[in-house]
Amino acid sequence: MQPIGIFDSGYGGLTVMKEIVKELPSYDYLYLGDNARAPYGTRSFDTVYKYTWQCVQWFFSMGCPLVVLACNTASAKALRTIQQNDLPALYPDKKVLGVIRPTTEVIGKFTESGSVGILATRGTVESGSYKVEIERFFPGVNVHQQACPVWVPLIENRELEGAGVDYFVSKYLQELFSQSDHIDTVLLACTHYPLLIDTIRKNSPREVQFISQGGLVAQSLKDYLLRHPEVDVACSRGASRRFYTTDSVLDFNSNASLFYGEPVESLHLDL
Repeated sequence: MQPIGIFDSGYGGLTVMKEIVKELPSYDYLYLGDNARAPYGTRSFDTVYKYTWQCVQWFFSMGCPLVVLACNTASAKALRTIQQNDLPALYPDKKVLGVIRPTTEVIGKFTESGSVGILATRGTVESGSYKVEIERFFPGVNVHQQACPVWVPLIENRELEGAGVDYFVSKYLQELFSQSDHIDTVLLACTHYPLLIDTIRKNSPREVQFISQGGLVAQSLKDYLLRHPEVDVACSRGASRRFYTTDSVLDFNSNASLFYGEPVESLHLDL
């Protein structure tokens, strides 16, 4: 088996995997959540790179010819080094993709005002990756970023609605929209955030469109495989889905269904 690997620091990547499987159901998939060392969003560049590269090498040892970093923080802090330094030197026949480029290369098409908001973890915001990439594809688009450090803990504790959730959702939305009166498109640049979309829309101070990454990443992966038949032919097709976590299997199985949309049975991995 040569499955497509999908990596995240925890559960959020399952929202991306769900859309990838929907778009490309015939392929084999292998998911790893590094829950024991999550969250990545507050960790340094060096630490995120170290953890991510360790996990990517595990995927390679499991036969994966292609790994998708379904984690914005890993994509922002580790992907470039892996693609430019590690793969050419050690695994020239392997591919690692992220979630930032598939999003930034199309986000400018959604905005009419030319002002885009980014809601993300502090690590993703501080990396500046979204500003750099959007500038590359859409130099006329203004980008406004807002870190939402409380959202991931809320989601992972299944706190998706209520007065407390409304407070923290409204707080960060207000801080984002206070940066510009022209923001008409907001990217949910963390794979956890789609689970808060109803509360986000309810607390939005204006009519804006909120863009989730899962569907964009899935379509981008489909296009990538069409453009790179040498990678496509290396990916096995048995419609299997396997899940691993570096933390408690019971906890992972219990929480993963919230993100994946169906029951999940995982195995434990020691790294």
